[in-house]
Amino acid sequence: MCAYKNCLLEVDLSTREVGKTEINQEVLRQYVGGSGLAGKIIIERGVPVGDPFSDDNHLFFMTGPLTGTKFPGTGRFTAVAKSPLTGIWGESNCGGNFGPELKFAGYDGIIIKGKSSGPVYILIEDEKVEICDASKLWGRDTFEVVDTLKEKLLGKKKPKVLAIGSAGEHLVRFASILNEKSDALGRTGLGAIMGSKKLKAIAVRGTGKAWKPQDDSKYESFIQSLRKKLKENPFTETMHRLGTNAGMIIGRKTGDIPTKNWSLGKSDEYAKPLLPYHMLERHFVRHQACYACPVGCKKEVMVRQGTYKTEKGPAPEYETFASFGPMLLIKEIEPIIKIHNICNRYGLDVISCGNTIAFAMECFEKGLITKNETDGLDLRWGDAEAVIKLVEKIAHRDGFGDLLAEGSKRAADKIGQGAADLTVEVKGLEMPMHDPRAFHGHGLSYVTSNRGACHMQHLVHLIETNNTRHPEMGLEESYERHTREGKAKMTAICDDFGAILNAAPMCQFVFGGLGGDDLAQMLSMVTGFDYTLEELQKCGERLWYLKRIINNIIGVRAVHDRLPKKVMISLSEGGTKGTVPDMTYMLEEYYQLRDIDNDGIPRFNKLKDLGLYELLENKYLSLFS
Repeated sequence: MCAYKNCLLEVDLSTREVGKTEINQEVLRQYVGGSGLAGKIIIERGVPVGDPFSDDNHLFFMTGPLTGTKFPGTGRFTAVAKSPLTGIWGESNCGGNFGPELKFAGYDGIIIKGKSSGPVYILIEDEKVEICDASKLWGRDTFEVVDTLKEKLLGKKKPKVLAIGSAGEHLVRFASILNEKSDALGRTGLGAIMGSKKLKAIAVRGTGKAWKPQDDSKYESFIQSLRKKLKENPFTETMHRLGTNAGMIIGRKTGDIPTKNWSLGKSDEYAKPLLPYHMLERHFVRHQACYACPVGCKKEVMVRQGTYKTEKGPAPEYETFASFGPMLLIKEIEPIIKIHNICNRYGLDVISCGNTIAFAMECFEKGLITKNETDGLDLRWGDAEAVIKLVEKIAHRDGFGDLLAEGSKRAADKIGQGAADLTVEVKGLEMPMHDPRAFHGHGLSYVTSNRGACHMQHLVHLIETNNTRHPEMGLEESYERHTREGKAKMTAICDDFGAILNAAPMCQFVFGGLGGDDLAQMLSMVTGFDYTLEELQKCGERLWYLKRIINNIIGVRAVHDRLPKKVMISLSEGGTKGTVPDMTYMLEEYYQLRDIDNDGIPRFNKLKDLGLYELLENKYLSLFS
């Protein structure tokens, strides 16, 4: 039995029609699933080149062949649409339990088309699919929506729920989609796409299974061997004990933690109080894990008293601590937990939100904006109360928040006066909390990521930091961080396998404790395709180019593959003292390896070699020489 359901659910919110589409087996072998399959469908149906909020921008929620199996790290799924923040390929990947539940209901994915005239939610119960009135849910936060739908949709099994908050409703360009209360489809603003379609939530419950193995004993034995590897691996064991905020520990030493809007080389004064031990000592409630995951990197916390008293909920990840900690010079754990809770309830991407507020603070410091523009807010570094008020304003597009809700790039264009030099984004997507001056390959991975500045579309962060090693995939055992040598080849391989992990899909942290051969064996077992590692890399290469050519069709060129000015200025202290990545050298070498021309477009022969020639057909072929 194959782990694919060979069925995509299609919901047209304009006509209220519901349909199903089958998928060819050879297509599945070549594109694997997840964002890869979504990309192929987008090319076939026509790349949306206009307004991301238009009817022709379809929103995909995609599982993959590993989703819902018992293999570790396979509770993930992917959302895809043209991003309202960047205007290019938008993709966000998430764990939790929604993806497996969609698979249990019998679907490899959902394609949302059109727009509703009023607020709705979609209810999926196996074969039964309904578009339901959500007028009483509109205006309520994500936690309230999850609780309400679970209470309303009573049955033997509670549904799993995706929902947007005020940010999505108000079309904040970096609005997220909350998966239950502890996971988020955070990046590229796809919550705003749901908001534009008046889609408040999706609730799903299924009674089937993701996959029935032919040999249960072989399946269980393989699972146990993988779990043993994860338990014995120092990286995944650290993730279990400390969570992702373990990044604060190594970041202090390497200069990896952005501080004061990427301006300071030393983060120690601000990072040390935020180390994971302190949060666990004072606020820890319990460990949490995504579906079928033995690592359990998520934590539940609670601030029991004081100004920032917060009910039990998901702990901030490293990205949140860094975005609202050193980036804004906030030194206390408690306000960051509170801010994290507010962002989840309103549905805001914490990376873009923190970056955009840091940008605004530096504009305020330099006199580019004053209290007249900020609605009287005194945007001083380290002022947690001002940040909380500003987060509220952004989520509701209230006053000055309306400008920042556009993201830092658009806000800078409107402010003018050189404000663009204070932004840190690639292709419109604010940069994650890892400084390319600390690890030079990160710079190359940011500009070659198809969704803009990103540390999760590839494996570079795991590999270049030497947290994991994968010589079986052609990656050397260790990399010197302040060098350009070998980084193009490393990044290309990491891009390819990152694409596979987002198509399978599988958690990068779990993969970090396993290896490429394990991934090939898992995928072969559930698909019956007998994948080799070499074939998987070829598939990953195909998926990377697929997303690249979608961006090329939209208008992305070589000029857009650049790091922002602010991170190309060397700092005078800390772990990045006196060093910046040699982007010209690395990108030129990367283009040669990828067979990309000087305009940033893949050459025709390369696309033909990957089997993408037929997919492009006549309407797009003229772009590729």
